[in-house]
Amino acid sequence: MKIRLLLIDALNLIRRVYAAQPGDDGPGRVDDALKTSVNSLQRALRECQPTHAICVFDGHEPSWRHSLYPEYKAGRTPMPEVLDSSMDRFKEEFSRIGVSSVHFPALEADDVIATLTGKVVAHDVTVVILSTDRLFLQLVSDLVVVRDHFQRVDMNRTYVMEKLHTRPDQVVDLFALAGYATNNIPGVPTVGIKTAAKLLGDLETLDTILSVSHTIKGKLGEALCRHTDEARLSQSLVRLEDTFELELNLKSFRYAGQP
Repeated sequence: MKIRLLLIDALNLIRRVYAAQPGDDGPGRVDDALKTSVNSLQRALRECQPTHAICVFDGHEPSWRHSLYPEYKAGRTPMPEVLDSSMDRFKEEFSRIGVSSVHFPALEADDVIATLTGKVVAHDVTVVILSTDRLFLQLVSDLVVVRDHFQRVDMNRTYVMEKLHTRPDQVVDLFALAGYATNNIPGVPTVGIKTAAKLLGDLETLDTILSVSHTIKGKLGEALCRHTDEARLSQSLVRLEDTFELELNLKSFRYAGQP
């Protein structure tokens, strides 16, 4: 049987579910979010039919991106304390339906997922990443798809080309130019997704764009010349790191079906 790994961006799922629950922050809302999150994960398991599954949580400590750029994720609404303090309950319930959770103190779930993806794809494993975070689109390949669980959409190569007008291998440079507001990644001021995609369509890479920016006329050329450093910084922040040693064995995450 071909291995099919489901990697769940756990906080992306939980926080989306929690935000959709009515009422003020409190234990009752957490209880509702817990029940709905478990139901959502069960639906994802039915729809994705994985042989292995892992819920990946963010570590609580600042990551390397905060060291590189102290304003990383600045302005993001913090997780409500009542929800944050309940994460062990979510992990326990996810485990009860057959899905174990992992986290590493100073690593973001994004980098853990990227590292796991890189390691298993090298062995011809199919990967489904459950998340609405578009930064994961840089990982899309013949073996990797990103699934928007809430819209029931598989974001594959065709999706990336149709929605972002770039190839998956250009996604890092796309958001390096346009920025990624969700994580407070600046990009180049005045350059939006459409302009970034047009530049990449014409010139292929951020390196090439910046190397000829002095020849680009008007305000666009001026912005690229003046904000080269921001573009380079954004490129580093956007790119998911996939070289961490996690010391995880895929056999430990076999999904045997719901009890």
